[in-house]
Amino acid sequence: MENLSKSSLNFFADQQLCSADILSPLEVRARIEVSVINFLKILNSPDPAISDLPLINRKSSNSRVSQGLLTDVSWIFLSHSFCTRSLTKSNAAKAFVRVWKVMETCFQILSQEKRVTQRELFYKLLCDSPEYFTSQLQVNRTIQDVIALLHCSRFSLGIVASSRGLVAGRLMLQEPNQEVIDCSACGSSGYSISGDLSLLEKLDLKTDARYIIVVEKHAIFQRLTEDFVFNQIPSILITAKGYPDIATRFLLHRLNRAFPDLPILALVDWNPAGLAILCTFKFGSIGMGMEAYRYACNVKWLGLRGDDVQLIPEQSLLPLKPRDLQIARSLMSSEILQENYKEELSLMVHNGQRAEVEALYFHGYDYLGKYIAKKIVQADYI
Repeated sequence: MENLSKSSLNFFADQQLCSADILSPLEVRARIEVSVINFLKILNSPDPAISDLPLINRKSSNSRVSQGLLTDVSWIFLSHSFCTRSLTKSNAAKAFVRVWKVMETCFQILSQEKRVTQRELFYKLLCDSPEYFTSQLQVNRTIQDVIALLHCSRFSLGIVASSRGLVAGRLMLQEPNQEVIDCSACGSSGYSISGDLSLLEKLDLKTDARYIIVVEKHAIFQRLTEDFVFNQIPSILITAKGYPDIATRFLLHRLNRAFPDLPILALVDWNPAGLAILCTFKFGSIGMGMEAYRYACNVKWLGLRGDDVQLIPEQSLLPLKPRDLQIARSLMSSEILQENYKEELSLMVHNGQRAEVEALYFHGYDYLGKYIAKKIVQADYI
């Protein structure tokens, strides 16, 4: 226990650490206890003062891009710029208190050996401290503050991900002490991805697939599974039903680690939102703060792309919305976006149009599998 306390004390001195550790409940509780002890020491000192909480700045201006020396995989991480939560500043006082409230609740959760979702945590805090917590967004941001203060992952805090994700195709998986699940026999609904990251980490995985295909939309995922495309193209299909949740990203990263030779290909709409979804899988996201890098994978852009617009009737192309243009500006300002992605984005904005994958049904409802197969044969992905 003495060594555990020393390691916890040491982590507070290392203010250059910009990643979130995966820790045991005992270690997280020790870090929370150390933070409380340090706070009380300051209050009981001869010159008492309430110090600010130094947190890693999670704004995009503090993001950096890292690329491995032996791989072309890049990911987003946070640099060494700090922000604070202060009890002495009126606009930050409640945020300061929220950090301690969330830490207190997480300590209780870990002591009881429980797990909660962010939504469950919100309702707990809303009932216990309604004067400080009035929205889910406040809770989500405070969780990131606690992660930044304690340098541990949200799962280590006892917070599990709510998952929307599904997986199907040439994948056999087995949870500990459970029967083997054949994801090719789960029907068009696929296998629901658990929000318990520790369970996903323990899955026994087997496959004879040659590709992993990330599908933006649930409806497209259903079409591909109903057509058994994973048998025509030996593949694993995975979807988050839109913007990727943590659990789906974690499973994709887990598959990538288990089967590093399988290319990961993304099928998304040809619009800024589709590209943003692809980039979240590929690079990580600032919204994940110090955990951003942990779920990044080397995803390739299969389609739709600018060259595919010729396959779609003019009347099926839709005008870009103001939200599309806003996303496009944000992506273009990112230093992580590679040049050929910027060219595609510029073409979208120049044309003022977007194309959805469903528009390919002009060629028949069985065309999607043929489209994917052709792109793969030609190695037409970037």
